[in-house]
Amino acid sequence: MEMPPRFGTQQIAGKVCRLKKSLYRLKQFPRAWFDRFQRAMCGVGYKQSNVDHTMFYKHVKKRITILTVYVDDIIITGDDKNEIRMLNYYLAELFEVKNLGELKYFLGIEIARGPRGIVLSQRKYVLDLLKETSMMECKVASTPVELNQKLSVEGRDPMNR
Repeated sequence: MEMPPRFGTQQIAGKVCRLKKSLYRLKQFPRAWFDRFQRAMCGVGYKQSNVDHTMFYKHVKKRITILTVYVDDIIITGDDKNEIRMLNYYLAELFEVKNLGELKYFLGIEIARGPRGIVLSQRKYVLDLLKETSMMECKVASTPVELNQKLSVEGRDPMNR
């Protein structure tokens, strides 16, 4: 860091500046931001997942709200509409946020909602990968996963352990 021009006197020769808060693009910024975010989430009753430290959840009665963070994206889901609305207001007060509506595409997964449920697809991701590796003309190979597998709460495990 260079001292501002008006401070370039002999009095400050050999002195250093103390950084009071992390600045964007510094190596420490993501960690400092996440620490602040973590304190904010825990401050309103959310618990941090032991399995994935970027996931926060809150149980109120029999309802749940889940929030997960990936770099600069936040996904909020759950069955407590009121809590989700309150969480959106809370986050907007503390951070600069932009609500992009319902989730459509995330980490290479396309999400489509319909009357019969939610469909997850990686078609675009796979096509982009095939283009990038010049394998658009490759031969199709079968996979051990059943096509159009329907997952539900009822019934058995959909996978053979």
